[in-house]
Amino acid sequence: MIAGWSEAPAVYSERERAALALTEEVTLISVAGVSDAIWSKVTDAFQEKEIIQLLMAISAINVWNRLAISTHQELPAE
Repeated sequence: MIAGWSEAPAVYSERERAALALTEEVTLISVAGVSDAIWSKVTDAFQEKEIIQLLMAISAINVWNRLAISTHQELPAE
C-alpha cells in the first residue's frame, strides 16, 4: 500500500505522509527540488534532528538503489 500512500491518507499519520512526500521529492530532486509546501509539512511534523535523520535515511536508500541499478543487481528469488 506504500506505493499509493497519497491516495490513502487515512492509512498514514501526518508525520508519515510528510516523510513519504519528502522521500518522493528528494528521490526525484531533479524534477522540481523539494517544494516549500512539502518542506513546511516536514518542519511542522519533525524536529531538526529528526529531519536530518530522515534525510540521511532517504539519501542512503537512494544510493543503494542507484548502486543496485547501475551494477545490474537482480532481486532475489522468492
